[in-house]
Amino acid sequence: MTHLQFNLDMDLLKESVINSNLDMVIKSALVLVLNEFMEKERDDYLQVAAYERSAERRDYRNGYYERELILGIGKLKLKVPRTRNGEFSTSVFEKYERCDQALVLSMLEMVINGVSTRRVTHIVEQLCGENISKSFVSSLTQKLDPIINEWSKRPLNVMYYPYVFADAMYIKVREHNRVVSKAVYIASAITDR
Repeated sequence: MTHLQFNLDMDLLKESVINSNLDMVIKSALVLVLNEFMEKERDDYLQVAAYERSAERRDYRNGYYERELILGIGKLKLKVPRTRNGEFSTSVFEKYERCDQALVLSMLEMVINGVSTRRVTHIVEQLCGENISKSFVSSLTQKLDPIINEWSKRPLNVMYYPYVFADAMYIKVREHNRVVSKAVYIASAITDR
């Protein structure tokens, strides 16, 4: 089992606890821990500690870049360490990518259920405190197009349906700059399995 040693700035952590609300305390502590964890990952990758000379060195430190990580408690701004050759990659973002995927999947679910892109952006802003563009939501829905096309073009004659129910409803749609009534056909079936 890997042993991790964290060097935290306790004065900064203490100041964050005393002068802020609980959310800010949790965010500050999480930022400190994740930044230190990424630093340890870089040391393990390089096979040397900071300011240490060794023949086993794989690469050299090359500063940091900032990246945001969105979690349930909000947005965290992290300092991601990097190396000169750029081959080092931290696992922090892979571990917490599930949160981002859950957000994206919930946005796709909203679009599938007929929520407008403008309303989706408003809902995400209310839930996460994050602004996302309508074009981002539109690009997500474009990823659904191949799946929907494959589903709609699947053959229906490969299975026996003893019961088929068909219905239609009329809705108003805009077509060639005027509103017309169009039929939406609905069919459902039950298999014998």
